[in-house]
Amino acid sequence: MKKIITKEGRLSPTFISSWIIEPPTLCDDLIDYFESNKNNQTKGSTASGVNTNIKDSTDISINPKDILLPGNEIFNQYFDELFECHKDYISQWPFLKENAMKFEIGVFNLQRYKAGQHFNKIHTERFSIENLHRVFVFMTYLNDVEEGGSTYFSHYDLEIQPRKGLTLIWPAEWTHAHKGNILKAGNKYIITGWINFTN
Repeated sequence: MKKIITKEGRLSPTFISSWIIEPPTLCDDLIDYFESNKNNQTKGSTASGVNTNIKDSTDISINPKDILLPGNEIFNQYFDELFECHKDYISQWPFLKENAMKFEIGVFNLQRYKAGQHFNKIHTERFSIENLHRVFVFMTYLNDVEEGGSTYFSHYDLEIQPRKGLTLIWPAEWTHAHKGNILKAGNKYIITGWINFTN
């Protein structure tokens, strides 16, 4: 895991941190997992259900307990890397460091966007009583994207272009409203989910 600095947004700080996870083959293996498990692929959905005008993607949703199943070993490797990013994130903010809480990973998604697809709606990850347990969001881009497909944080007027291994962590709150811009060519793969309060 190598910490990197993304460009500054309109407001600073953005509380969005970024790293490149290693090795790069980890991203390739996650893409291979996605493409090899077609029976588990579904149309991308949100809390309000499937609506391709809002979110147009193909997803595999995975329950954390399922990473122990044979064939899912790649996720242990990924979460080892993500845990290092999370530790670094917590260490950047004295309040979080001094008030360390126990967190857990919830259900997470592997997602593929094809040309013309995107997550169109500006949204946040903590917006109702059903998801108050979400504290942070994580997302790793699994491949480079040359045309479109950026993640746009509207309050900060900040666009982040997908880059293989680029991993982001940010607060799940309304302060980090965002959307995915239209992918103009190729495919875009991500793994994304939430870091939650423990139950």
